[in-house]
Amino acid sequence: MNSRPHTSTGGPVQASALATARFQIIVVGGGIVGKACALQLGQLGLRVALLAPPVLPRSGGAQPWLARGEAWDARVYALSASAQALLEQLRVWPSLDTTRYQPVSDMRVFGDASAQRGVTDHGGDLHFSAYGAAVPQLAWIVESGHIEQTLDTALRFQSHVTTFPHLGQALSLGPERAMLTLDDGRMLEAECVIGADGAGSWVRSACGIGVSARPYRQLGVVANFRAERAHQNTAWQWFLGAGKDEASASGEILALLPLPDNHLSMVWSAGEAHATQLLALDDAQLAQAVEQAAAGAVRARFGALQCVTRPKGFPLTLQQAEVTVAHRMVLIGDAAHVVHPLAGQGVNLGLRDVAELGRVFAAKEAFRDHGDLRLLRRYARARSEDVLALTATTDGLQRLFAAPGPLAYGMRNAGMRLVSAVAPLKRLLVDRALG
Repeated sequence: MNSRPHTSTGGPVQASALATARFQIIVVGGGIVGKACALQLGQLGLRVALLAPPVLPRSGGAQPWLARGEAWDARVYALSASAQALLEQLRVWPSLDTTRYQPVSDMRVFGDASAQRGVTDHGGDLHFSAYGAAVPQLAWIVESGHIEQTLDTALRFQSHVTTFPHLGQALSLGPERAMLTLDDGRMLEAECVIGADGAGSWVRSACGIGVSARPYRQLGVVANFRAERAHQNTAWQWFLGAGKDEASASGEILALLPLPDNHLSMVWSAGEAHATQLLALDDAQLAQAVEQAAAGAVRARFGALQCVTRPKGFPLTLQQAEVTVAHRMVLIGDAAHVVHPLAGQGVNLGLRDVAELGRVFAAKEAFRDHGDLRLLRRYARARSEDVLALTATTDGLQRLFAAPGPLAYGMRNAGMRLVSAVAPLKRLLVDRALG
C-alpha cells in the first residue's frame, strides 16, 4: 500500500458564519466499521466527530432494527474471533442479545463435483471443526442491524464522540489541519480524516484517489429461512461451478449460515440474470429454488425451508483503492478494499483495520499529530499483508470455480481433497479465518 501526500477538495468551501468545530479525528461513515472506529478512538480519549446517521427504529418491537413484519435482518455477518475480540474490547459484545446470534462449531464446504451429485455426507466435503482447531467456535453469525443498533447505543454514552447526522460537502487536506464542510454549511476541523464510508466512498473521491475495480457480474442474494431439520450449529457452502464437460461455468456459490431457533441465513452469489430471477420469486418459490440447489443437497440436509425475509441483492465487485493513506487522511473498510463474500470476511477485514489503526494511534509519539503521514504509513504497512492475502484467496477461489473445462474442474476438486487430507493446510485456513 503506497501513499502520497496531497491536498484535495470535494468542491469550493463556502465561508460560514458558524464557528468551526475542532476535533482531533473526523470519521466519515455510518456503518459498522465507521461506528466501531469512532467508538474505539473515543475510548482512547480522542475528540472525535462522526458523520453518520443513526440506525432509525424501523419497528416498534423488541428488535427495532427490523422492518415491520420481519423476524430477522436479511443481512448478517460471520464475525471472526478477531472481530469479536474488538467488539468485546469496545464493550459492545456483552450488550448484544444472546438470543440473536449463533456460534458456528463446524463448517462444511463442497466443491462442484460434490454439489452436482447432491452429496451431503462427510466423504465429499472439506470439514472444519472448532473442536479440531481447539477453539470454542469458528465464528458467530450476527445480524448487521443488531450490531449497528448496539454501536449506536454505546456511542450515545461516549462523551468524546460527537455525531453529526449529515453528509460531507467539501474536504480540504492542508499542511496543518483537515477542513470538512457539512451539507448544512458548518465546518469541522481535525488532524486526520478517516474514510469509512463504504465502497462508493465520498472521502476517497474528494481526495482524488482512484480505485482498481473488477465486477464479478454477480449479485449477492440474501434471505433468511426456517429449516425443518436442525442445522447443528454448522455453516454450509456449495461451490456450484459447472460440469467438467461444460463450455462455461457459473462460478455461483451458495452459503447457508446458522441462526438461532433453527433459522438459516442464505448468501447466494449468483450470476446477474439468475440473481434477478431469484429476487423476483415469491417466498414459496424462493424456498423451493434453494431446496433444489446443489442437486437437491439442501433439501436432503435441511428438509423443507420456509422463507422468513424477502430477498435482497447487492452487486459483487473486487475493488482496491490506489492508496489508503495520505497526509491527514486514511481509508478503512470497504472504502479501502472490497472482496468477494465467499469467505464472509469483508466486515472482519474492516474491523481488523479499526483495531490496527487504534493500536497505531495509541502508540503515537507525543511530537506527532494523528494526521502525520509517517504515522499513517505505519498503519498501511501493518495492514498490507492481511489485505493482500485475503484478496488473493477469495478472488482466486472465485476464479478457479468459475473456470470452465475439465482441467479446471479436476484441479479445483483435487485441490479440495488435498486440503481435506493434509491437517496443517486445514489448520492454516482455520487460523486465517479466525483472524
